[in-house]
Amino acid sequence: MAAGYVEILRTRHAARLLAGTLVGRLPNATAAIAIVLFVRAEGGSYSLAGALAAVYGLSNAVGQPLLGRLVDLHGQPRVQLPAAVVAALAMVVFALSGLDPLPVAYLAMAVAGLFTPPLEGGLRALWSTVLRKEEQVHTAYAMDAVAQELMFTVGPLLVTLCVALWSASAALIVLSVIGVLGALWVVVSPPSRAWRSAPREAHWLGALRSPGLLALLGAFFFVGIALGSITVAALSYAGDRGGDAVYGWLMAGVGLGALLGGTVYGARRWSGAPERRLQVLVALLAVCYVPLTLLPGPVGMTGLTTLAGVFLAPAIACVFVLVDRHAPKGTVTEAFSWIVTTFTVGQSVGTAVAGPVVEWGGTLWGFVVPGAAGAVSLLVLLATGRVLAVPSEGAVVAVSSENDPNRAAEPRFSSVDRA
Repeated sequence: MAAGYVEILRTRHAARLLAGTLVGRLPNATAAIAIVLFVRAEGGSYSLAGALAAVYGLSNAVGQPLLGRLVDLHGQPRVQLPAAVVAALAMVVFALSGLDPLPVAYLAMAVAGLFTPPLEGGLRALWSTVLRKEEQVHTAYAMDAVAQELMFTVGPLLVTLCVALWSASAALIVLSVIGVLGALWVVVSPPSRAWRSAPREAHWLGALRSPGLLALLGAFFFVGIALGSITVAALSYAGDRGGDAVYGWLMAGVGLGALLGGTVYGARRWSGAPERRLQVLVALLAVCYVPLTLLPGPVGMTGLTTLAGVFLAPAIACVFVLVDRHAPKGTVTEAFSWIVTTFTVGQSVGTAVAGPVVEWGGTLWGFVVPGAAGAVSLLVLLATGRVLAVPSEGAVVAVSSENDPNRAAEPRFSSVDRA
């Protein structure tokens, strides 16, 4: 099962790019918990902590596609590293100045979120330049999704360790420095330095002019809602059955399920149209949300949250394949960044929606929300099936030429022949 992953990691530059991207994304992955812990350590309220974290998150959602477009236009090193440095400096200002004056804290969070480098989208644009076969690129997408689950598990542990050893402000500074080092490790690599996006048609909508990409964004917005609503419903469930410890197990179950599902999905080769496969994966994802409404005891509920996460990473990996098909030529990094942004915004909306639902109808209705959101996501995919079946005109995977770094990338894989 692991042979495909080992083959990829043995490929020159692949392990470095994956590790560097994960390390570079640590500040973003840990921002929410690090901000909350810092604000509370400074004597601020939970409301203030939530507001500052929300400013960071919203700014990040705006910045990812904008920076992604700049990467497509100017290359990775010229955008990724400066953005990482600016984001880190803003976080250091926040850590050193604290909550007084408060406008400076809000401004620092806005700048840190806005300039978070689109390393995730950048990595997916690089996979086709380092890997020899198209099926390896698809496996790399799954491996990437699995690695993210590990990062989102390990990241919070690193924050709490830094806080325990030093302080909450030190945690912000240390993670910011680590993030810059990760970005630096990526952008000085030969594939990143040599990568050039394919020539693009000038258009103010950029990647958003692709109907197929818009369909994918619409579908994954509701997948994000489902995942965000689970975090609130699980908190309500745990409040009556053991508190924080139970809540931790429930959320760990979602991550474990995604880890297992992504590992199995990426370990085999898949035939058939990826848009049909995505429909099946999202349908299974929605179905697996339904048993959460049974509300068994903590052990059984942990098993159900694990089941609920099984098809998440495979669906994410499959949607990356379709983004490759539908990104207009010269917009691949921006297109991947739009998926990340839409999913993140969906999670925020899901959290906001689930709160009032739980207050109105209780925990049971809180767990109805993810199932309903998953069903809507499936309906979007079914309604746009014909659009997704036809790759966008001129959509290609950008690949680099290490012999001529200044030459625009040429497509390695035909978008029409993708499996």
